[in-house]
Amino acid sequence: MKGKIFSRKLFKYIIYILPGIVVYYLLPFLKGIESDTMLNFMGRICVVYIIGCILFAINSLLLLFLDIYNAKGKQRSRPMKGLIQVFQVILFFVGGIIIVSVLINKSPATLFAGLGASAAILMLVFKDTILGFVAGVQLSANDMLRLGDWIQLTDGSANGIVQEITLNTIKIQNWDNTISTIPPYALVNTTFKNWRGMQESGGRRVDKTIKLDMNSLQFCTDEMLARIRHEIPLLSDVVYEKGKRLTNAQLYRIYIEHYLQSNDKVNANLDLIISQKEPTQFGLPIEVYFFLYDKVWKDYECIQSDIFDHLLVMVKEFDLRLYQYSG
Repeated sequence: MKGKIFSRKLFKYIIYILPGIVVYYLLPFLKGIESDTMLNFMGRICVVYIIGCILFAINSLLLLFLDIYNAKGKQRSRPMKGLIQVFQVILFFVGGIIIVSVLINKSPATLFAGLGASAAILMLVFKDTILGFVAGVQLSANDMLRLGDWIQLTDGSANGIVQEITLNTIKIQNWDNTISTIPPYALVNTTFKNWRGMQESGGRRVDKTIKLDMNSLQFCTDEMLARIRHEIPLLSDVVYEKGKRLTNAQLYRIYIEHYLQSNDKVNANLDLIISQKEPTQFGLPIEVYFFLYDKVWKDYECIQSDIFDHLLVMVKEFDLRLYQYSG
């Protein structure tokens, strides 16, 4: 805590206020300055100096609050940096008006009234800031975005981890280690995919198809069933419905389901669906839909590749052939 206070120079700016106050009250006692105009001008300079120090002290206090907030680990669910930046903009805007009013010896209320007439210009100047603030409030209120989220923009301009959320920009580190910066209102106006739900769930989805050559489909003979029971342990205890003629594709789907259920990398408590899709000119698609426990990208890709390597090799055990386009 102490280290944060000194790093933000809060006490430094507070101490800087004291010399300005001392000089301001000692000005009337200075000898050699007979002009009231010069004395008033020097007094206004002292007031401007004091106001400047107060502004920087308040700014340091805001940054100190942000440091304490981030240290508690709450910034992931409710990023505060954008809101702090809004307060900083308001602080220095109001402080600037007060400083100008002191220098020209006018009431700040007069200057604020004059600014009302130029509201359109101010809106144009602070357009991105206002849009960013409104979008940031919407993103935070609806819990659409947090630090550490993996997001993917539909236009492909960004796909990676959210590193920073500020008033005007959202910084995303892409998977190729490049950095993308986008305005917050771009996420409100366009669609994006947030993978947080997958990361917080019990698994990461795998949804692929294995295309079979339709010419290789056939009914299973007793010899084929006996051979499969003997050579494939996972199907040795499978009970087949009496009087029902199984096809080799149907038996292959049964094998896929048993293989995935027996694999300790697969979360069998979530959806596990093996289905046959409509045949096309590119073969008969067998959709394999399941969830892996491991959600880390590299491990996820390795595990699912190993699983499908096995499933592709096992096709021939059922007297099936993979469809391969010959041109």
